[in-house]
Amino acid sequence: MAGRPEGNPSTSRTLIRQRHALLTGLLLLVAASQLPEVLAQSSLRSTFPGRRVGGGTRGECSSRLVANLVPSTSVFAPGSSLQIGLLEGPTANPRPVRLSFRPLNSDAAHSSGVERLLPASPAGVTLLAVSALKVPTVWESAYKCEEGSATAANNPLAFVQSESPPAVSLLVADNDSTPEDKPLQTALQQLRRFCGSTVPRAQVAKSFGMTDVVNGEWPAELPVRCL
Repeated sequence: MAGRPEGNPSTSRTLIRQRHALLTGLLLLVAASQLPEVLAQSSLRSTFPGRRVGGGTRGECSSRLVANLVPSTSVFAPGSSLQIGLLEGPTANPRPVRLSFRPLNSDAAHSSGVERLLPASPAGVTLLAVSALKVPTVWESAYKCEEGSATAANNPLAFVQSESPPAVSLLVADNDSTPEDKPLQTALQQLRRFCGSTVPRAQVAKSFGMTDVVNGEWPAELPVRCL
């Protein structure tokens, strides 16, 4: 009984090569579809024109330090807890702090973002949670320097800014996080354990990379305020 004729080896090899080429093409298409997102994330981290430390050099209020507790790039993914932190420096005359949150691609002058006013407080850390991040969100923190300004009342010619130069950061969703976010997320969660109490200034400076601005002029213990 005659057996079935064997297939052409050359044809089989051609089919295998075609399948491999098709599979490779599909993998390249998948990689290409994800590339813009990866590049966008990398670009935001390296090009966002933020600064995590605010405050200027002129006037008691406007020169007071205010800092968003974020990485040095000033881009931060707060993670599932959506926890953020604010650091305020020492002063004899505390002023309220204005926080603003707006989508990155919105016009700052005509933004439909959200604002929050924190009461005047001495040097310390304030912890709060933000809403779910659907888009990259610009976060600004600045003192409202005109509040109770004795200098302005007594000297009409004095230079008074309505707000201090802000700390400016970018908050991104958890799927845009990088390894530099995790230590800060953990540090913020640990600070939550001290709500209503104090923590050593050295601990705050080290945990958030602020040793260059948190110095011996600060109180040895910083209060932790949780909202």
